[in-house]
This record gives sequence, C-alpha cells and structure tokens, in this order.
Amino acid sequence: MLNKLLNGRKLSIKIKSEIFEKIKNEILNKKKRVPNLGIILIGNNKSSILYVNNKIKECKNVGIKSTLIKLPRNIEENVLLEKIHFMNENPIIDGFIIQLPIEKHINKNKIILTINPKKDVDGFHPENIGKMILGMDCFYPATALGIITLLKRNNIKIKGKYTVVIGRSLIVGRPISILMSRDNCIGNSTVTLIHSKTIDIEFYTKKADIIIVAVGIPKFITGKMIKKGAIVIDVGIHNISNKIIGDVDFKSVYKKASYITPVPGGIGPMTIVMLLKNTLKAALNNR
Repeated sequence: MLNKLLNGRKLSIKIKSEIFEKIKNEILNKKKRVPNLGIILIGNNKSSILYVNNKIKECKNVGIKSTLIKLPRNIEENVLLEKIHFMNENPIIDGFIIQLPIEKHINKNKIILTINPKKDVDGFHPENIGKMILGMDCFYPATALGIITLLKRNNIKIKGKYTVVIGRSLIVGRPISILMSRDNCIGNSTVTLIHSKTIDIEFYTKKADIIIVAVGIPKFITGKMIKKGAIVIDVGIHNISNKIIGDVDFKSVYKKASYITPVPGGIGPMTIVMLLKNTLKAALNNR
C-alpha cells in the first residue's frame, strides 16, 4: 500500500499565494481598501496567544490587515458585547473572530448570536450554519472547509465512500459531517457521526473508507481500529512532553492508511488559511 501524506502546510502556502494575488488584482489594483480581520482575545491562555499571533502573522503575509483587541480574563460579559458591537459597526473591519475557548462565566451562545453573520468569518453564527445545511452561500467553519479543500486539491474522490466522523463539536465534527454528505463534487459520502461515548467505536472505524478524527484525545485512533487503505484525517493537536501529536497514533495508522494527515503540518495550517480566505470573501462582499 502506497502511503501518501496529505501535506496541509505545503498546500496552505499555495493557497496563500492565490489569496495574495487575488487581493492584489481585485483590491489593490483597483485602489480599494485592504481587507481587515478583527480578533478579540480574552485572557492569557498560552495556546490562544500562540494561535492569535500565528493568525496575525499569516494575515500580514497575504496582505490582510489585522485589528487585535485584548481583554482581561475576568472581563464582564456586557463589556465584551460592547467590543463585539464595535467590530460589527466598524466599517474598516471586514470580518472578525473571538478566539476560543472563552471563559466559563461568559455565555458562549449569546456571544456568537451577537456577531454580525456577514462578518462571522469563523462560520459559527446560526445563520451561517443554517445556510451551510441548506447548501446556500455562507461562511463555512474554517477547519471543516480546510478538510474539504485538502481532499479536493489532492483529487481524493469521496462519492459513495463511507465516512466516519469522530467528534460532534460545532467547530469541526458536525460541520464536516454536513459537508461530506452534501450533494457536491466534494461530497456524496455516506456519513456516520460518532463520539467518545459511542459504544464499540471500532465497529464503525473498521468499516470506514474515510475517518475524520476530532475527538480531542491523544492517540485515540490506532492502526488496529482501521481497515487497510483507509483515508485518515487527524484534526487533533496536543502538546505532550513538548512533542506535538494528534488524535491519531500516527506510527501504527500510517502502516495501513492510503492517505493520512500529519500532526503538525496537516489540518492546522489549512484552518488558518481558510480563515484568511473567509476574510477575503467578507472584504469582497463588503465592497
């Protein structure tokens, strides 16, 4: 069996180049305002700070400006809502995100509902989720869009294949299960959505042609749990003893999979570049 790494880092570089060219041709050459991504960061979570810094750096690399609002960990909900209102009403902010996770004293659903759907480049607002389900134009959640794009750009056919998605989050699991089953060139897969509390997980994974793992447990999927030739997409990322690993036991799964994403360098870079793509889309819509 010939293994093929689905290199998200390499593909993201190509897509960033495409975004840069589109900004140059459709915005800069027409003397229009440069796209601007707003970011709200709450607290001092080291991982969140790292992710935000990476997003700001990548924005700069493709010609997108960024506006960062840093708020203390104990920020009152009404103050956060004021900052969201500022982002919603600010004409130079094309789209914005609230870096997750947020503190437990803040009502996450209330915050998401407050975001203007036209600026919701994370794709979490119910209006965008609803439009995605209906197959309408909208902002797709960046990680799910990154997975779909990685499959499409590698010419992986998923029509008629059996896909098992492990994890039911609104950020990854549920959106990707919808996109994989839609009537589209990258779709028409038969999808089963399972999670960490599903009984006899191997019953599903051993039958799967495609496995998308976003369960948040290190090395959750092992080689004995998949069939030979399966396509394995690992969305997880964990820092264990200063080593970055995913939800998949890469060493044992690599021996049996036909395609597999590495961690790091797989879905992570694709998530950031899809956020940039959504920001450009918001900017062009706003024009």
